[in-house]
Amino acid sequence: MVLLHVKRGDESQFLLQAPGSTEVEELTVQVARVYNGRLKVQRLCSEMEELAEHGIFLPPNMQGLTDDQIEELKLKDEWGEKCVPSGGAVFKKDDIGRRNGQAPNEKMKQVLKKTIEEAKAIISKKQVEAGVCVTMEMVKDALDQLRGAVMIVYPMGLPPYDPIRMEFENKEDLSGTQAGLNVIKESEAQLWWAAKELRRTKKLSDYVGKNEKTKIIAKIQQRLEENDDDACLNSPWADNTALKRHFHGVKDIKWRPR
Repeated sequence: MVLLHVKRGDESQFLLQAPGSTEVEELTVQVARVYNGRLKVQRLCSEMEELAEHGIFLPPNMQGLTDDQIEELKLKDEWGEKCVPSGGAVFKKDDIGRRNGQAPNEKMKQVLKKTIEEAKAIISKKQVEAGVCVTMEMVKDALDQLRGAVMIVYPMGLPPYDPIRMEFENKEDLSGTQAGLNVIKESEAQLWWAAKELRRTKKLSDYVGKNEKTKIIAKIQQRLEENDDDACLNSPWADNTALKRHFHGVKDIKWRPR
């Protein structure tokens, strides 16, 4: 099995194993799924930490409003009355006004916190240092653990607009967010190794040879738009001298220090 150390830019992400006979098309999709799956776990952990501290999401039309404004507009958090944490709630105001302040009690809070830490450990970048490969099954296991913890603490479920529920139902809206920019569409994912794009029409062995004990650093990125010089500058081969020679004389490209 060829061992891939997957990075995005210069940042280490995870280890993944694949036979040299694997089609690059299949490999690229596999890497993109694990990469995006890890991002989903991270987003869920972040929101669940807020859930543990401040309770469920407020309705969109109530977020950011003061108590006086809510009273004046006669707004009501109907889902807040249904989605009560197991064992009762403890009030802890959310200063940024996203969540309703009806936090789980200490025991239920620890259920969420413990599960969050366990899920983070499964997809942690520290797995690279430990030599542990991350698979899609491990990502799904982390998601299942998080889902189970939420069901224990909120047996009545979460509001349909709560980002945690939306993530579990794969209905998350990441448009216009940094989190959305981090996601790489499977159809637009590219793998690079040694300043070469691994073409989807080839096999992994076409690049690394027949040695199944090979270890490579593979960089994942979104497919570059044609004539996009900024994208080229941020690609894994932006520092490649040959690239600079290739674009020599093209006025629109400005080489900037990275």
